[in-house]
Amino acid sequence: MAALSRPRKRPRVVKATALWFERIVALIALCNLILVLFDVSYIRFRDFYLKFLPDFTMWYGTTLKGIEPERSTSTYLKTVADLEEQVAQASLQSIQVETYLDDLREQSVAMIDENPFAIANKSGTLERIKNSMRDRIGVNSAKAAFSEFWSEEHLTKNGWPEEISYFNTEIKPLMETNYFRGIGENGLPKDNFWKIDSWFIAFFMLELLARTFYVSRKYKNYTWLDAILLRWYDLPLLLPFWRWLRVIPVTVRLNQSQLVNLVPLRNRINRILITNFAVELTEVVVLRVIDQVQNLIQEGDIARRLLTVGNDQYVDINNVNEVQAIVSRLASLMFYQVLPKVKPEIDALLQHNVTKAFDQAPGYQGFRQLPGIGNLPDQISQQVVSLFSQNLYQVLTGALEDEEGGVLTQQLIDKIADTVRTEIQENRTLEDLQTWTIALLEEIKINYVRQLSVEDVERLMEENYRIYNITQGRQ
Repeated sequence: MAALSRPRKRPRVVKATALWFERIVALIALCNLILVLFDVSYIRFRDFYLKFLPDFTMWYGTTLKGIEPERSTSTYLKTVADLEEQVAQASLQSIQVETYLDDLREQSVAMIDENPFAIANKSGTLERIKNSMRDRIGVNSAKAAFSEFWSEEHLTKNGWPEEISYFNTEIKPLMETNYFRGIGENGLPKDNFWKIDSWFIAFFMLELLARTFYVSRKYKNYTWLDAILLRWYDLPLLLPFWRWLRVIPVTVRLNQSQLVNLVPLRNRINRILITNFAVELTEVVVLRVIDQVQNLIQEGDIARRLLTVGNDQYVDINNVNEVQAIVSRLASLMFYQVLPKVKPEIDALLQHNVTKAFDQAPGYQGFRQLPGIGNLPDQISQQVVSLFSQNLYQVLTGALEDEEGGVLTQQLIDKIADTVRTEIQENRTLEDLQTWTIALLEEIKINYVRQLSVEDVERLMEENYRIYNITQGRQ
């Protein structure tokens, strides 16, 4: 009874727990991606990070990137710091201060000649320092500018506080951005990011193995490989290289965990891709079909097919002459379905032509003026036309229904086809028809098919957006 009374875990609670687990894992993956992006951009944007996160940036570079202070620039800045301390204790006119100034002038010349910024690919920073010092002193030579700046006369004339403040605010921050990065045993710059990233890789590896085990146990027909491929987008989380690819699994996880709703963005991207792909595919297919038709016409395949009876190379799949069958079916449709319905219009047209012919006959108008004639000619012509159309219809339908008439009709059709084939091949008619047809198809390609990508893309995209907005409004 105790077992029966034990409450079972509700599916809603299980789903909520699974959703929270997915959210936690998605946030861990997001943190890893942020670290990866920071690491990838560290060297390029190190100067920018130093402005806002100086302590963290320095620690990160020293610990994970093998970055050390560059010796010559560090010595230069230390000499300036010692100079400030000596001036604070004594004055600019002391012997110790003169020694520091001489040392700074020598170091400035060495810095310009040796360019210690080149190792870190920061030669542009040295140029900025040189230009700033030239502007400060007002000379064209950077060496002369530094030599005059670090002179007792200049510092006394322009004021020590102002000049050292200029150096600390304009020159010192630029020099502090210089660094030296060691080389590892693999011949590449040192990079210890793997010490942090390996923990994330191990975590995602264990998670993927757990998911694979769960899926393979839940679905018996799934192998471990099938279960892994089911989460193929998680594989970039396990790669120690191409780390920027982790944006794919992170995006998917954020969407699956419902932390971010990317469905509208995904739908819009899909519509754009599908629309452009469909237009390009349609253009390629239509152009290919037209090109194939042009080649068949130019090579004479269509002409041989139309003008040659009994082509042995042609593959017949049903032992039926489709052209003949189509003509027979259209003739039957015309005689039994169309003509009976349009007979009054045909009779009216014939009556009009007969009456017009009589009116143009000499003496006909005088004949109508005879006593007792009146509308008799019109009535007679109407009856003649009706009788003629009726007899002609019966002759045509009778020829189709009568076995001998059908044979004669078929002979007539065959004779007409043979005569058309023979006449087409005379007097360069076939060559002219081929030339004109090829030219017509080329004009169709240029004037219509080629314009698909120019005209229809925007229209199709606007139509898709309109339909999407309608469907979204109904949800």
